[in-house]
Amino acid sequence: MSINVYNTLTRAKEAFQPLEEGKVKMYVCGPTVYNYIHIGNARPAIVFDTVRRYFEYRGYDVEYVLNFTDVDDKLIKAANEMGEEVPDIANRFIEAYKEDVGALGVKEAVHHPRVTDNMDEIIAFIKGLIEKGFAYESEGDVYFRTRSFNEYGKLSHQSIDELRSGARIEVGEKKEDPLDFTLWKEAKPEEISWEGPWGKGRPGWHIECSAMAQKYLGDTIDIHAGGQDLTFPHHENEIAQSEANNGESFARYWMHNGYINIENEKMSKSLGNFVLAHDLVQKHDPQVIRFFMLSVQYRHPINFSNELLAGAKNSFDRIRNAYENIQHRKQSSLNLVEDTASWMEQIEHHKQQFIAEMDDDFNTANAISVLFDLTKSANLYLQSDQTDEAVLEEYQHVLTELTSVLGLQIFQEAVLLDEEIDALIAERKQARKDRDFERADQIRDELKERNIILEDTSQGTRWKRG
Repeated sequence: MSINVYNTLTRAKEAFQPLEEGKVKMYVCGPTVYNYIHIGNARPAIVFDTVRRYFEYRGYDVEYVLNFTDVDDKLIKAANEMGEEVPDIANRFIEAYKEDVGALGVKEAVHHPRVTDNMDEIIAFIKGLIEKGFAYESEGDVYFRTRSFNEYGKLSHQSIDELRSGARIEVGEKKEDPLDFTLWKEAKPEEISWEGPWGKGRPGWHIECSAMAQKYLGDTIDIHAGGQDLTFPHHENEIAQSEANNGESFARYWMHNGYINIENEKMSKSLGNFVLAHDLVQKHDPQVIRFFMLSVQYRHPINFSNELLAGAKNSFDRIRNAYENIQHRKQSSLNLVEDTASWMEQIEHHKQQFIAEMDDDFNTANAISVLFDLTKSANLYLQSDQTDEAVLEEYQHVLTELTSVLGLQIFQEAVLLDEEIDALIAERKQARKDRDFERADQIRDELKERNIILEDTSQGTRWKRG
């Protein structure tokens, strides 16, 4: 079986064929590090980490590159407002990004290039475009001649004439054509800058990814990925400048994840429904957040709400509980069952179905449905008094294997400290006093799941470890 990838460039699913046997060169557009990331930024981090994990599960060596934009207008504005230097702000929020997505189970990239560390490569790339006639200098700025690239618009499936009707020259720009885009921006007084052949300035947003992708992965890469909002103009411009400069196809497959809505509305600061991933991982189990993000196929939009997140927790707990139930049964299991082959075949069937769903454009939503089927099968097996340890081990092994492919952890959580238990019991007592019996029962059930047994007496609530 081959892995099929939906290619934004062709608008079709295609069998994945790497440039080099057994290897995947993958570039993902990372954040502009001027603040904490929002959950819209967290989705591609989780989605493409899962894509990477699945390629690795299928035996590929993935060279995974995710960049940090550590200098641009937003960073300069933040630095001015905070009275700090741009590099200090960038360093702080790069570490915050790594901490937040790390909590969400995202693995470190093989390379995390930063714009400021690759200025020589960016300048050389721009010089190459000028020498080939695809770019020009204008009063300290450098622009790409969009019309000089005949295939412009092929990723977003727009014609040059359609694009021109909405294009305009902004105040302060010195373009030949409204469609031309910035490669190098002349520095304003007191603004962070680098010395280039065209004077002091800094790169435009689009050129950085082309230069860094070429440096770390070569002229042509297997997969370029990012959020749907990057399709145009960012990725369209990357294609134009990369293929103009390199004379080769830039990326064979383009992958884009869908948007996130908040309570059925588009997330935006103006609506006041902006949710930071940094805040979310403090309030909720990061594993549940990841599970929630993967519960919808990555190309589709996903709606976020606290109610939906609570539902995701209940669903994920079904899988976790099945694992724990197997663990409990293993402590008393007897090898009394003669027919273990049929159960082993069921487990293998579910595993192959999981692979088939993931092979179909990384359909994590359907893959999770298969995990529920596997969980149901395990629970059915556990209903029998006669269970074989080898079958129990296989259920546990495959549950662990497949959830790990999704970057999920189903092992039992760390043992609660005594003071944590006492705090939860105190919260339960107050909830009962407030007649919030739903919360009181929830705390009791949570403690029970973690082998803490409560006993309500006239002298108060006692507890013991099960």
